[in-house]
Amino acid sequence: MSKRILYIVLSVALAIYAGAASAQQLSLGQLSQYLNQLQTAQGGFTQINQDGTLSTGQIYIKRPGRIRFEYNPPNAALVMAGGGQLAVFDPRSNVGPDRYPLSQTPLSIILDANVDLGRDRMVTDIASDGTSTTITAQDPDNPQYGNIKLVFTANPIELRQWIITDEFGTETTVILNDLVSGGAIRDIQFNIVSEMRQRGF
Repeated sequence: MSKRILYIVLSVALAIYAGAASAQQLSLGQLSQYLNQLQTAQGGFTQINQDGTLSTGQIYIKRPGRIRFEYNPPNAALVMAGGGQLAVFDPRSNVGPDRYPLSQTPLSIILDANVDLGRDRMVTDIASDGTSTTITAQDPDNPQYGNIKLVFTANPIELRQWIITDEFGTETTVILNDLVSGGAIRDIQFNIVSEMRQRGF
């Protein structure tokens, strides 16, 4: 095969691949619609921490504004959001959870009542490898709060993982396992004050 013919064949192959990849890239409108329709969901998760350690557990989502991470032993920690706050329960602590305004964390982007990824400066990067679409999003008014990188697959659209980079540059990866949308999840599971009472705080 001559060099010219080989060049043409490779060019066509690359064009076909690029076309397939772009066809699989999901739009910001599609992703916003998916998140807004995701009212409740639950499943397993694997968390990869900045230092390379792994944690596993169960995740519960009830939009807007509520999420719960129950970690498996030996971790036994609990992270939950509700009532506009994010609380981190450390089983070794006897002074109650650390609490932060949810609006000052990247999780607020996907838990917002009306997710609009097309908002100006909300998404800072979008890429596709032909099977998944990855976006990096931040609060456009407060980029100092960090960002969240979301990975979606298509047909059907599903959120598969996210990577949160906090205000200090610390990265935490959460890989979702068998996330099932729909179904009833009790509000009490996101009640920080109730959880504090149960733990004697």
